[in-house]
Amino acid sequence: MSARFWCGLAMVACAGLPAAAWAQNLNILGPRVQEQANGVLALMSYSVVPDLTSSNLSIKNASSESNGIFMTQLGGGFTVSKSLPLYLEGAAAYSRYDPVFIASDGAESRRLPTRWNTLSGTGGIGWDFPITDELAFRPIFNFSLGTVASDLRVAQAYVNHVTDRQIEFINGGRLDVYGLGGSVMLDWEHIRENYQVDVELRYTDIRLKTYGVDNPSLQGSASARTANLYARYRAPTGMVMLDRPLRYVLEFSHSRYLGSQSDILGFDRLSTVGLGLELDTSAHKVFVTRVRAVLRYVFGNNVSGVSLGLAASF
Repeated sequence: MSARFWCGLAMVACAGLPAAAWAQNLNILGPRVQEQANGVLALMSYSVVPDLTSSNLSIKNASSESNGIFMTQLGGGFTVSKSLPLYLEGAAAYSRYDPVFIASDGAESRRLPTRWNTLSGTGGIGWDFPITDELAFRPIFNFSLGTVASDLRVAQAYVNHVTDRQIEFINGGRLDVYGLGGSVMLDWEHIRENYQVDVELRYTDIRLKTYGVDNPSLQGSASARTANLYARYRAPTGMVMLDRPLRYVLEFSHSRYLGSQSDILGFDRLSTVGLGLELDTSAHKVFVTRVRAVLRYVFGNNVSGVSLGLAASF
């Protein structure tokens, strides 16, 4: 991970002088709070963009086994029909991360671990313009709403008598965020009797901004810009389950982060390769028509890992 960000996430236990005496002359060192607010929104940029590659990230602290960053996203999209090519999409995301502020009384410094919880939702409305029978151009209008809430946990003992506005946000504070933007997509669906190929090329640009904040030092903004290529191949395994062929699935996805999230976690791109199975349930009266499980390997500059993805078609 990049030194400038990962050091800010390292958790170190507080110890030393009695809290009450030491907190009387407490000052928060490091980046100004507005820069911290911008950083919060930059991390939220990963969550508001519908993106398979970064839909689930868990990064551990360098100095502990706890998760410094945890992100997860649930979303989907569909075109209503060929006769009504209205495209709708939505995604909900949650993230939790532990930045660390450094507090000092002039002679001694300590680290103040906090926890920030982010909840966001993104919607999209688009329209399919067919280029060929298999290829469509899809512009999408996107909008997002989110909130960031923080707590002090252990650090509360050291700052509960301090009124310095620099800790106004981390001391039980909250930021509300909205985002407006859009996407353009090329969607190719190549369907044959023995196999199916789906390829999507997408560019998304959503601008995030805080609202309802009176203190100018707590106002933040960020841009969520991502270019993504996604490809999926499905074909029968030769086995039959629930009166339908059991398919195997091959996936590939690559995302390039171009906005405020670029390099904030030590990487500006992520790729995934996946292998899985798809169960066709359409022969029976159930709510879903297909269920898919894919094991993915995620890799990029300075990062790698594995994930298990679940999906359903209705």
